Amino acid sequence: MNVAEIFIRRPVMTALVMLGILMFGIMGYRLLPVSDLPNVDFPTILVSASLPGATPDTMASAVAMPLEKQFSTIAGVDSMTSSSTQGSTQITLQFNLSRNLDAAAQDVQSMIAKAARDLPQNLPSPPSYQKVNPADQPILYLSLSSPTLRLSDVDEYAETLMAQRISMVSGVAQVSVYGAQKYAVHAKLDPKALASRQIGIDEVSNAIQNGNVNLPTGILYGTHQAYTVQVNGQLNKAADYGPLIVAYRNGAPIRLRDVGQVVDGVENDKTASWYYDSKGLRRGIILAIQRQPGTNTVEVVDSINQLMPSFRAVMPPTVYIDSLYDRSVSIRSSVDDVKFTLFLALVLVILVIFLFLRNLSATAIPSMALPMSIVGTFAVMYLLGYSLDNLSLMALTLSVGFVVDDAIVMLEISSGTWRWESAPWRRRFAARGRLDSPSFP
Repeated sequence: MNVAEIFIRRPVMTALVMLGILMFGIMGYRLLPVSDLPNVDFPTILVSASLPGATPDTMASAVAMPLEKQFSTIAGVDSMTSSSTQGSTQITLQFNLSRNLDAAAQDVQSMIAKAARDLPQNLPSPPSYQKVNPADQPILYLSLSSPTLRLSDVDEYAETLMAQRISMVSGVAQVSVYGAQKYAVHAKLDPKALASRQIGIDEVSNAIQNGNVNLPTGILYGTHQAYTVQVNGQLNKAADYGPLIVAYRNGAPIRLRDVGQVVDGVENDKTASWYYDSKGLRRGIILAIQRQPGTNTVEVVDSINQLMPSFRAVMPPTVYIDSLYDRSVSIRSSVDDVKFTLFLALVLVILVIFLFLRNLSATAIPSMALPMSIVGTFAVMYLLGYSLDNLSLMALTLSVGFVVDDAIVMLEISSGTWRWESAPWRRRFAARGRLDSPSFP
């Protein structure tokens, strides 16, 4: 008894098994991630640190070097590259394929904590890390612009409102901001005014730091109540910095506006981003969104697009949100083309079988075997971690030919055996003791 005979003798069981394959295949198809090409995941972690105003040499020696010393002790590091620019450092750690990325991320976090004592104390925030795939490009580019608002205000909406909310979407790995214009106050000091009053730049820096704090003051205890004293010493605009006392000379206070000019500006005015649309070349803030490896690109983009009405409801009407590049559009188009090709191949194969065999029963067998084989493949693809991409769909299209060949061979074998068993001259071989059916290839 072979495997085929079991299913032939038990038609009810065969029908239930086929329904089960169909159900799990449809479920696997709905859960398969959609992409243009198969995912190639490299265990890579990107560490970023920023120190506004520092030169690339300072970032390399004071920030990158202490971090690299600690990262070099992590097991499984294949390569480590660093790049230092004006006020920013990025270190890329690539691990071997046998290393678990989550465990490597924990090691990186612990090494950042160990290196904290060797880093400059005036870092605005500790170094951060994120899991990235260098082979994966952003799936969506969004631009924000406004003809009336300042770019620093547009940047506030982009980074505080949109970037943080989009980062919480399931499947989003990171949101990068290009052409960032963060608001900052610039103190432009006059060297002659400082020299004439014998004031150093360090005194001005200390005065700005001490005059712009938000620290707990204390508690006033009364007979029946206790009052918490809250003093907000943060300065939010350039006009508030002018009256700061830098030093005292001859008993008179020297204020910041006496030794320089304080203006509103941005942290880095040497970076900018432009984009071209139907209205011409415009300045704006660009958000580049990357997905997590193994996620469905189309579903991630759809989830982000569902947030756009809520963003537009909160932002002023003069802030325009435009989609510069949507990778899901090309993926939908290419996958739909391959799906149509696969469906067309099924129809043509069944039609050719019917035209040449001219037998309804012989045509019905491959017409049922082909869809069931392909649908059942989706469940196996989901279990093995494959994605629904152009290569996998092309492989399914090619496999249609193999399934048809096997179905035709089985039809020929069964029909040939039937002809042999029903042949009238079988009795001649029976008299000679040769009752076995001939073997077919």
